[in-house]
Amino acid sequence: MDLDPAVQTFVAESRELLEAMEEALLRLEADSSERDGLNAVFRAAHTIKGSAGLFGFDGIVSFAHKVEHLLDRLREGALGIDADCIALLLACCDHIGVLIEDAVSGRPLDAELARKWRALIDQLEGYLGPASMAEPNSLTPKTSDAAALQASQSHEPHSSADDWHISLRFGREVLRNGMDPLAFIRYLGTLGDIVHLTTITEALPRADEMDPEACYLGFEVTLRSQADKAAIENVFEFVRGDCAIRILPPKSKLSEYLRLIEELPEDTSRLGELLVKSGALTQAELERGLSQQQREVAQGAAASAVGPPPRPLGEILVQDAAISPALVTAALEKQQQAKDHKAQESRFIRVEADKLDQLINLVGELVIAGAGTHLLAQRAGLGDVLESASTLSRLLEEVRNNALGLRMVQIGATFQRFQRVVRDVSRELGKDIELVITGGDTEMDKSVVERIGDPLTHLVRNAMDHGIESREARLAKGKSPKARVTLNAYHDSGSIVIEVSDDGGGLNRDKILKKARERGLIGESQHLTDADVYRLIFEAGFSTADQVSNLSGRGVGMDVVKRNIEALRGTIELVSHESLGTTVRIRLPLTLAIIDGFLVGVDQNRYVIPLDMVLECVELPEAERQARTDEGHINLRGQVLPYLRVRTLFDLQGQTGSRENIVVVRYGGHKIGLVVDTLLGEFQTVIKPLGTLFSRLKGFSGFTILGTGEVALILDVPSLIRFVTNREVQAGVHAPPAATAHASVGLAAA
Repeated sequence: MDLDPAVQTFVAESRELLEAMEEALLRLEADSSERDGLNAVFRAAHTIKGSAGLFGFDGIVSFAHKVEHLLDRLREGALGIDADCIALLLACCDHIGVLIEDAVSGRPLDAELARKWRALIDQLEGYLGPASMAEPNSLTPKTSDAAALQASQSHEPHSSADDWHISLRFGREVLRNGMDPLAFIRYLGTLGDIVHLTTITEALPRADEMDPEACYLGFEVTLRSQADKAAIENVFEFVRGDCAIRILPPKSKLSEYLRLIEELPEDTSRLGELLVKSGALTQAELERGLSQQQREVAQGAAASAVGPPPRPLGEILVQDAAISPALVTAALEKQQQAKDHKAQESRFIRVEADKLDQLINLVGELVIAGAGTHLLAQRAGLGDVLESASTLSRLLEEVRNNALGLRMVQIGATFQRFQRVVRDVSRELGKDIELVITGGDTEMDKSVVERIGDPLTHLVRNAMDHGIESREARLAKGKSPKARVTLNAYHDSGSIVIEVSDDGGGLNRDKILKKARERGLIGESQHLTDADVYRLIFEAGFSTADQVSNLSGRGVGMDVVKRNIEALRGTIELVSHESLGTTVRIRLPLTLAIIDGFLVGVDQNRYVIPLDMVLECVELPEAERQARTDEGHINLRGQVLPYLRVRTLFDLQGQTGSRENIVVVRYGGHKIGLVVDTLLGEFQTVIKPLGTLFSRLKGFSGFTILGTGEVALILDVPSLIRFVTNREVQAGVHAPPAATAHASVGLAAA
């Protein structure tokens, strides 16, 4: 039996639960009175323990049991929550994550992990005391399956006062889904003593009709345990959708057992015998109950013909003073919450990332094929065919948008992970720093989110180490002793902008210049603008730290950020003000797969400009066209617009036509014009990366295949804007400070 899919599901869900634990613990650290957060941590630890037990991961079960014990004492109020306790639970959370990775990979427990295990256990014992740290029960029941079955067939009655009765009927697909029914029975034994275990085989077909991969088993279990109903239900968390579970608590009434017999699919008399044999009922109780049930059914049938329907059970129990009205209300609310939760779960489905990538690739090929079909329809000149091709193009666009939407995720989950980073690093540095998150609901491509984590980590740690001053220095400047690091995200001009800001002391211009001259990056007499100076921090090996620490000082980090952002076709800019703080602004494409493009031509060459960066198209003035200058400026409705000729930029041969056009593009608040020969209209573009041979080619971000089979290069608008603004700065042309900063801190000069 292949258990890999089930194990992968366990790992994915455990990671989500560990993230939820970490977030809840950080909230508890800020507000120890938040009981919901504590309950969430307990539920997550308990679920991980139960799921690990199903797969036989004893080490995870043992360690999680100890953590769960501490959480249980905290929930009871027997222990108080303080910073040291939160730190211990966070360390335990990390350790459980390591244990899960080792367990699923089959790696043995190494000496370092064993040392960490022992250290955490010692700390837990420091809170609870060794006597309360008893190991959990074995993963096998105290009574073996065979012995339990033999005991269940005895006619000697047993007291069921303290026993739970559990009826299980596994679905046909349980085995195909990688689950072992007996594993759940074994894990159930860790909650107490399995007093009776009866296997139900009534659903088993004849041998020639049996499906060897289908499950036909059911179980009637009598469990003696101090666990609550929620703990017992959690044992069957992984098969809740493929299993019918009915649980009767200790001291249940006879009517509840009779209702159980009615609900189960097997023969009533057979189930009654099983309940008698298990000690849940005596023979006299069963017979008396069945007789009473028959009379009530007959009376109810007669009454329904002349009177109102029977009252709800809750109303009857309240009138008979069996339970309080508050208890009935709470039960109904819990039932409704369970229904709502189940409905919410049904709205989501897990899909492997590789399958999504394959879908996007196929949609990309479909877009290219659709473009070819539309081109053929235009050449044929048949109106009905052209109309059909247009409809196909519209549907393809909708399919493309929906397919890309499947990979769009909110960046808030990535931002939330830095709560832990800020907490740990601020303690290590001895600084009081809070993390503020805004724009967490901003969506971007999952592939971009996965690759932005490391650059953001470098930037956040760098801001805390270099940007934020010490508490004493902040007080001397009249600042709040509590510093702030802000993560923000928003959409702008078809891109996503991520900002990492701090309210620290800002960059020290003189210190950066001194270090740069010491390393020979600039000459002694060379004068640089502020933006040029700040750009130096992205040089490999450059650092202004006075001494090497665990966090910084080795000159690695910022150059890594620069390379990673460049690999994502993004740009990075930096704004700093002395004593006020620093903001690092990253601009990234929304997706790396498919975009809307604007197709242009220069001679026989075709180029694609991302459509969300195109503002407008205007004709190049005749005076500028006759001048034949490679670059220049035009008056665009009272504003100065710099432009450059694509023909000259890429050294293209051939003669220009009688008319040239300017495509006005914008990126990050800066505009330039690109002079081209022809405008060919909008075009759905599948972005394909340039090969290694062309990786250093400037001005292009990739290529695409047209419907004709021709190759069109995709222009890298951000690098072209940097090229123009850099040339203006070098020539002494006046440019706004923001534009100068943008150009100077670009990833690479065009």
